[in-house]
Amino acid sequence: MAFPQAMAYALIAGLPIEYGLYSSVGACLIGPWFMGSRFNSYGATNATAVLILSIFSVLNLPHEQMLIAVPVLVFLAGIVLIVGALANVAKLIQYVSKTVIAGYITAAALQIIINQLKNVLGIEIQKSASLITVFWNTLQGIERTHWASLSLAVVTYLIYVLFNKYTPKFPVVALVMVASGAVSFVMSLYGFQVATLSSIELSNWSFANIHLDLNLINQLATPALALAFLITLEANSIGKSLAARAGDRLNLNQEMLGLGYANVGSALFGGMAASASLTRSMLNFKSGAYSAMSSVISAIIIIVLILGLKDFIRYIPIPSLAVVVIIIGVSLINKHQIRIVSKSTRSDGIVFFITMIAGLFLALDTAIYLGTATAIILFLHKVAEPELIEYSFNEKGQLTELRDDPARKRNPEVSIVHVEGELFFGASEVFYNQIRRICEEPHLKILILKLRNAHRLDASAILALEELITLMRENNRHLIISEARKETIRIFKRSQLLDMIGRENIFPDRIDNPTYSTARALKRAVSLLEGAQANVSIYVDTEKHET
Repeated sequence: MAFPQAMAYALIAGLPIEYGLYSSVGACLIGPWFMGSRFNSYGATNATAVLILSIFSVLNLPHEQMLIAVPVLVFLAGIVLIVGALANVAKLIQYVSKTVIAGYITAAALQIIINQLKNVLGIEIQKSASLITVFWNTLQGIERTHWASLSLAVVTYLIYVLFNKYTPKFPVVALVMVASGAVSFVMSLYGFQVATLSSIELSNWSFANIHLDLNLINQLATPALALAFLITLEANSIGKSLAARAGDRLNLNQEMLGLGYANVGSALFGGMAASASLTRSMLNFKSGAYSAMSSVISAIIIIVLILGLKDFIRYIPIPSLAVVVIIIGVSLINKHQIRIVSKSTRSDGIVFFITMIAGLFLALDTAIYLGTATAIILFLHKVAEPELIEYSFNEKGQLTELRDDPARKRNPEVSIVHVEGELFFGASEVFYNQIRRICEEPHLKILILKLRNAHRLDASAILALEELITLMRENNRHLIISEARKETIRIFKRSQLLDMIGRENIFPDRIDNPTYSTARALKRAVSLLEGAQANVSIYVDTEKHET
């Protein structure tokens, strides 16, 4: 499977096919000695291939310079992965939304399909970093269609459908390449020539041919970071899925280290970027691989195939290989996943479409960054918008939304506020404004904050509480804290807010008796009111409580 896939992925990346083959050799010979499991099979993949295509479309380097730059890019990505593994940063991948990945993969699939249309039509078009421009240039070139190439592409698709239906357990891609090559040869006998791949010239190959030019490194540093990020994301997702099937666990940092050395190995062999392939990893797993050495054996077999088939590769027609690549691209468009991420929540839909559209108009590495940033911003916006509504008991003893009641406001008031969610810097200002609005009640005397469900207090929240206490004292009012968890009290001590509130006004949470802390806080409120009658109001976040 790896041999024909490697050629297809090199074609996706706009590189000579040997770059994909050398990647499978270098990555599988070196990476497995450092990886932590048997689950990932390394080599060229469609996701990394289309990112490489996007990177060099934006850089717009001449073809000869691009071929020199590819090993440098892969080497830098490998170094980033190794350093990241040693710094234990692999777990940061969990903060990347699956919606971002869905948007990226969809854009990548469209990139793959549209960039191969010219090979199916047998035409040459002007290169562009914009996928929309590539598509428009392809449409304008339809009138120059090479009918022999298009006819062979149609025949190749029909052959693929037949093999996929009747011989699904065989290496379908390899069989299609052989069959389409035979059809192409017969067509040439009747004068219908189509473009074919070039033979692999091993005389041009050299080990460790990496030109570490400072200017080139500066150009490739940021793309290498994006490439390393995508490689880790792809491999961890595949590895965790297969490990879960086997009832095992994946050491993410160890896998990241293996990926780093795999890409260094790929660069030394003159190959393209290497990651974990879903199809190859699944085949490896189902075939009963007991260790990562199965990948080393695979690399040795690929070397034998390169040496034995290097002269026969020139019979593979480019239109036929383009059809296989397009089929791969279409398979990446997961309609079920797109439906879920685009319709589950509004924020997921926004993240998906921003990532996908950015991938169509901008470089794919930019799309990843933009999608991730959008997901984080929308998440922070979501958790930083608490809404407090006042509740009280009606005549039937039911908790209902409080209406303006002049009779109630004749007495001093004790208000209980349920603080729900994250009190980090993004929510501190909203929290302060909401509480201040409650404190503007003219008859308020005591404010009790229930902090059992308040999490992630930081300096911004502490400063907001300080301002609130100062405001209340200026108006002769009191603040009491109930249901304070150990972590909350520890933060109060460190920031010296504990002394400002007063230890007698803070009541720790009791897991064995959830109501005990607030009951003590109410008793403290009664003593502060010095026997005056008071109404008690309860404020809760309606998004977190249903009554």
